[in-house]
Amino acid sequence: MPNVLVIAELFEGKVRKGSLSAITFAREAAAIVGGGFDLLVLGPGAKAAAPSLAKYGAGKVLAGEAGEYVAEAYAPLVAKNAAGYAVVCATATAMGKDLMPRVAEHLKAGMASDVVKVANQGGLVLVRPMYAGNVLAHVKVKTPVAVVTVRQAEFEAAAETGGASPVADAAASPAEAAAARVAVAGFEKVVSARPELTDARVIVSGGRGLKSGDNFKIIEQLADLLHGAVGATRAAVDAGFVPNDLQVGQTGKIVAPQLYIAVGLSGALQHLAGMKGSKVIVAINKDPEAPIFTVADYGLVADLFQAVPALVTELKKVVA
Repeated sequence: MPNVLVIAELFEGKVRKGSLSAITFAREAAAIVGGGFDLLVLGPGAKAAAPSLAKYGAGKVLAGEAGEYVAEAYAPLVAKNAAGYAVVCATATAMGKDLMPRVAEHLKAGMASDVVKVANQGGLVLVRPMYAGNVLAHVKVKTPVAVVTVRQAEFEAAAETGGASPVADAAASPAEAAAARVAVAGFEKVVSARPELTDARVIVSGGRGLKSGDNFKIIEQLADLLHGAVGATRAAVDAGFVPNDLQVGQTGKIVAPQLYIAVGLSGALQHLAGMKGSKVIVAINKDPEAPIFTVADYGLVADLFQAVPALVTELKKVVA
C-alpha cells in the first residue's frame, strides 16, 4: 500500500512546530494515494523526541540518533529510510529546502517544492505557487516516489489524535565521502523574547519608510503590546535596518499570521508573496497608491511616525 513519509525537524532536541504542518499535508496526501503515513526524525535527541511524535496518528515513528544537521550526511539516511514510500515530505524550512532536493537525487525522484495544496485528479496532484504567487501550478510527479516540501503557512498544524504510534529505530546508512568533508563549525542562535515569525499570531512589519534601524523601535513597541513578532521587507534588510532573519517575503520567510500589520512598506511583489495569506492585513502608508493597499483588509493613509505612536498610546490604555 502506498504510504507517505514525513521528515520531522528537531531544534535543541524538540520537534519544530512547522513539522506539524507537514503531518497535515501527509494526512491529506495519504488519503489520495490510498495509504497511511509514517514519521522519521533524525538528529541529536531524536529517540527522546520520538514519543512526542507518536501522538499524531502515524503508522510508526522511526528515530535515528545523528550528529548536528549536515545535508551531506542526512540525505543518504533519509533516502535509506524512504525506500518503498510513495511520497517523502518535509516542511519548506531552511533545512527542508536544503535537504529534500538531495534526497530526491538519491532516490532518482521527481520533486515539487513549496506545495500549498493537494488535489485528487486521478491521482495525487501537488499545487505550488509560481511567479511570486501570481500563478498556481498543478503538478503530477511521474516517478514512483515523489519528494515534496510543504509551505508551513498553508497547512494547519496537525492536532494530536490521542493514540500512540509504535517507535522503531531508523535504518542506518553507510557514510558517504561527501559527509566526511563537511562539519558544523558553530551555530549562532538568535535570542529574542518575541515569537518566531513563522509561529507568530501577530506580526508587525516595517519597510524603507521607517528610514533607519533606530526607527524600528516604533514598530517594536506595537509588536510587544500585541505579543507579536517583528518583520521587515527585503529592502529594509538590504539597507541594514534589521538582520535578515526578520525578512518576510519570497526570498525570506513565508508567514500567515492571524494579524499582519504592514508599516511604511510599499508592498513589492516579493514581499506580498510572503504574507498575503495572512488572515487580516492592516496597512499604514502615507502613499495612497502603494500596492500594499490592494491586499489590505484595513488601510490607513497616514504618516507612520504619527499614526503608530498614536496607536501605541491608545493600546496602552486598553492593556494597562
